[in-house]
Amino acid sequence: MSQQPTHSLPSYLNADDLGPWGIYLEQIERVTPYLGSLSKWVETLKRPKRVLMVDVPIELDNGTIAHFEGYRVQHNTSRGPGKGGIRFHQDVTLSEVMALSGWMSIKCAAVNVPFGGAKGGIRINPHEHSQREVERVARRYIHEVRPIIGPNQDIPAPDVNTNGQTMAWMMDAYSQLVGTTTPGIVTGKPISLGGSLGRVEATGRGVFVTGVEAAKDKGIDLNGARVVVQGFGNVGGTAARLFHESGSKVIAVQDHTGTIFNEQGLDVPAVLQHVADTGGVAGAPNAEAIDPASFWQIENEFLIPAALENQITADNAHSLRTKILIEGANGPTTPEADDILSDKGVWIIPDVIANAGGVTVSYFEWAQNFSSYFWDEDLINQRLEAMMRAAYRDNAAVAAQHHVSLRTAAFITACTRILEARNIRGLYP
Repeated sequence: MSQQPTHSLPSYLNADDLGPWGIYLEQIERVTPYLGSLSKWVETLKRPKRVLMVDVPIELDNGTIAHFEGYRVQHNTSRGPGKGGIRFHQDVTLSEVMALSGWMSIKCAAVNVPFGGAKGGIRINPHEHSQREVERVARRYIHEVRPIIGPNQDIPAPDVNTNGQTMAWMMDAYSQLVGTTTPGIVTGKPISLGGSLGRVEATGRGVFVTGVEAAKDKGIDLNGARVVVQGFGNVGGTAARLFHESGSKVIAVQDHTGTIFNEQGLDVPAVLQHVADTGGVAGAPNAEAIDPASFWQIENEFLIPAALENQITADNAHSLRTKILIEGANGPTTPEADDILSDKGVWIIPDVIANAGGVTVSYFEWAQNFSSYFWDEDLINQRLEAMMRAAYRDNAAVAAQHHVSLRTAAFITACTRILEARNIRGLYP
């Protein structure tokens, strides 16, 4: 008689401190009852397909040798190649990279992009190193993870403290290793190296499109609707501009430099120009500086956290006075706050749907690289908006069917798609 398998944590994890990976596992546990016969495969989602930890040695400008710890985690590739960014940060951990790879699997499947989830990181503070040293780290990292990446295996992208220049170095390093120019090995590249038009604004545009769809469901007129935005970079700034152009009033904005408010609506183009000139929203024209803590108490129709994770917690969730919360950032709402806001009737568009515009246009970039045929920006935006609207509608229907939040619905949709692929493919050998 065969024995029932024992499900245990991978040996490289500390069971007493799972970190972000523990939050991801909790989310999978919540949706397991909705997976029906596919639940027999759920352990697939709780174990990354592949975890690689590498040493990244480089010679510093002063001639000494430094070693940095790097990771690449491929969570699931049942639906397609791994996809996920690479972050350079001194506090990167394996648990964090594992969780981010799992959330990439969910995000890609929730919006029906044919990728699996992956993520990478190097434990380095790039601000303490010269550009030449950072370049060496980027190139050496690609050399070390080369055995498991490729345009049909795993496609990196920018993340925290990495950008188009970083991707250019990585693309060049990979191309040198394989002996042919391979633009499809990364996305988020400069346009001159095969990057896609529309990529910079894609995440913010996706936030706006899903917000418009939610407004239809909730009977909110965009004209005159009050919008509050935390973070005013590519995501928050783009979303604010699009809401402003639609007739909404962006009444408050917060970033690392300060918090500004105008009850009649900020002049968003002027604020964007001020940020470009000064680096932050503090001191923007025709705006009142207010206490940062009061930001979360401003009454509004749309609240867009587009800065950092864990900004909305059990401590401030009760104070929020919004109708629709659109997560432009990754993980801005803690699970405890999520429950509090749902009980208050706040409609939350989770990060795995709301900010998936970036990975969607990354998919477009990858497809364009394979054909060496590039689309104009209007076509890219049309296709992005169509996919984001469909993703919102599909997941909203699942939420209504099961009487659950949109976040839970997104996990149900994503896990179902991933495990259906796993089930149909079967196990080999």
